[in-house]
Amino acid sequence: MVNLQPNTLAMTATLAMLTSLGPLSTDFYLPSVPDIARVFNAGTAGAQATLSAFLFGFAAGQLVYGPLSDRLGRKPVLLAGFALFLAATLACALAVSIDMLIGARFMQALGASGPIVLGRAMVRDLYEGPRAGQELARMGMIMGVVPAIAPVLGGFLHDAFGWRSTFVATLGFASALALWIVLALPETIRQKLDEPMSVVAIIKGFAVLLNSAPYRVYVTLVSLAYGGLFAFISGSSFVLMGVYGLTPVQFGLSFGLGVLGFISGTILAQRMVGSVGLDRVIGLGVACLASGGTIMLALTLIGTGSSLEISVPMGLYAAGVGLTMPQ
Repeated sequence: MVNLQPNTLAMTATLAMLTSLGPLSTDFYLPSVPDIARVFNAGTAGAQATLSAFLFGFAAGQLVYGPLSDRLGRKPVLLAGFALFLAATLACALAVSIDMLIGARFMQALGASGPIVLGRAMVRDLYEGPRAGQELARMGMIMGVVPAIAPVLGGFLHDAFGWRSTFVATLGFASALALWIVLALPETIRQKLDEPMSVVAIIKGFAVLLNSAPYRVYVTLVSLAYGGLFAFISGSSFVLMGVYGLTPVQFGLSFGLGVLGFISGTILAQRMVGSVGLDRVIGLGVACLASGGTIMLALTLIGTGSSLEISVPMGLYAAGVGLTMPQ
C-alpha cells in the first residue's frame, strides 16, 4: 500500500485533485448545457438552474465538513463526501427530467464541497506559515489545468456520445480518485476535538469573522469577482454557441482563454506579492476586472461579429480573478 508523504509532488498533486472536483463539475458539462435545455424542454433558465443549484449546494456543504472532520478525522469525512458525490453524479447521468437533474446537481455539490474543504484543511495539518501558502499556490497551479482541459474534453464527449457522457466521465475520474485516497492518503489531523459539534458555535465563529471590517471588504471583492465569473460561466455556452455559432469543441477552446488568463494572474501574483504586498496585487487585480468587463461591453456594443469580443476580454477579467482571489 502506498503512503503519501508531505513535501512530495505526489502529495501536492493528490490534494490539488481534491480541490479540482468543483471546477470539474461546473466546467466539464458546459458544452452540453444548451442541449440539456433542448432535451428537457427546460429553456435557458431551467438549464442554468443546474449550475445555480450546484453553487447553492457547494456553499451549504462547506459549513459542515470542517467541524465534522475536526472531530471524526479528515479521511473518513472525506470519503463520505466522495460517496455522496459519486451517488449524485450517477443520478445526474441517469436524470430523466430537468427537476431530477437540478436536485442531483445540488447533492453532487454537497459531496464535492467535502474534498475541496478538506484538501485545504490537510494543507494546514501538514504545513505551517509560508510553507502552507506555497503549497496552496502549487495546488492552484495544478488545479488550474482542470478547467482548461474540461470544457474541451467535454465538447469532444458531447459530440461523440451526448450530454450524459460528461457525467459518466466525471464518475469515472472521481471513482479512481476515491480509490487512490483509500489506498494512499494517510490521516493528517494531529489531534481530534473532543467536544460535540454545535451549530451555535459554528454561527459564533462566522460572527467573529463578520465583525472584522477588513474581512468584509475582502469577501465583498471576492464575491463581486466571482459574480462576474459565474455570470460568464452560466451564460457562455448559450452566447458563444447560440449567438456566435461555435461548436461544442470550439466553445471549449474559447473557454480556455479565460482559464489561461486566470493561470497567468495567479503566476503574476506569486511573483509580485513578495515585493509590492497583498493590497497592491489586489488593486491590480481589481483594475483587470474592471477593464475586462468594460472592454467586453464596448466590443459587444460595437458588434465586431467575432466571438473573440467575448473571450479575449474574459481572459483579462479572469486574470483579475487570479490576481485578486488568492490574496
